Amino acid sequence: METPVLFALAGLAAGILLALLAGLAMRGRAAGGAEAERLGALVERLATAQAELGGRIAALATSAAASQAELQRSVNERLDAVGKRLGESLQESSERTGRTIGELKERLVVIDEAQRNLVDLSSQVVGLQDILDNKQRRGQFGEQILETLVQDALPPGVYEFQATLSNRNRADCLIRLPNPPGPIAIDSKFPLEAYRALQAAGDEAQRQQAARAFTVAIQKHVGDIAGRYIIPGETAEGALMFLPSEAIYAELHAAFPALVETARRARVWPVSPSTLMATLTSMRALMRDATMRQQAHLIQRQVGQLTEDVARLLERVDNLKRHFTQAEKDIREIEVSAGKIGRKAEQIGELEIEAPPAAPAIDNAGH
Repeated sequence: METPVLFALAGLAAGILLALLAGLAMRGRAAGGAEAERLGALVERLATAQAELGGRIAALATSAAASQAELQRSVNERLDAVGKRLGESLQESSERTGRTIGELKERLVVIDEAQRNLVDLSSQVVGLQDILDNKQRRGQFGEQILETLVQDALPPGVYEFQATLSNRNRADCLIRLPNPPGPIAIDSKFPLEAYRALQAAGDEAQRQQAARAFTVAIQKHVGDIAGRYIIPGETAEGALMFLPSEAIYAELHAAFPALVETARRARVWPVSPSTLMATLTSMRALMRDATMRQQAHLIQRQVGQLTEDVARLLERVDNLKRHFTQAEKDIREIEVSAGKIGRKAEQIGELEIEAPPAAPAIDNAGH
């Protein structure tokens, strides 16, 4: 209860008591005698009660004021604590929000970069599609793949790109293998249109038509390679037809074994990027073996010289060993001589040498 209210109640109670005392005093004066004494005693008790009530009200007011102050202090402390916690929570929330926003910005940067990469990739795919749709560019694309594979697998000097043969035909690549088998030509062919038609066939009739077109295209490539790049006495007895597409190579061997046999009879070997790499690795091993055979006499001479050097080294080791043996013998003889000299020196030291006789005295007076 608020302190002003308590004081108001105390004042009201005091007023009531004062009014009662006044009324009783008036009645005592009017009654007189014993009644007056009884009323006087009652008035005194009421005055005493009024004083006690005033004291209690004052104590209650003081206690209420102290309780209110303590309550106010407690409320202030709690409000301060709540405000502090609220401020810390808001600061943590602000920091967390700032970190989240920073991470979000970083992720947005990564997403933007990925989006740019996708845009670049899509443009590259469109560019590759344009290249594949153009026969001339498609041929250049296949030649570029062929050049990259050959340069990665073989050492320089054993191959030539766009090599012109004696019949004025130009091979995409000529690998100069030793005889046999001799130089072998590689031509890059890419029958993409026939393969696409074969893959896009919707019914059996369309597939048969596309298969015939694919067969004609492969047979033409095989005939061109066999007629242009296989020259008796100048090149190897076969040539390679490079298909820069694993899918076409797989389709050829899976669905057209007769075409593969036709190419084999014409000594034209279809290869894909993976099989060409294996073939080039075998060619490199063949070149290394041929080089070893050509240099065999040099190796044998070097081995002979190495054998002579080893024999000479062993002879010199024996000479050095003899020198060490003679030196060891000389050291032992020196040790024997030194021992004898030492013993003789000891014997000499043990001999007693007599003192020489005293010289006669000279009489100076006789002179």
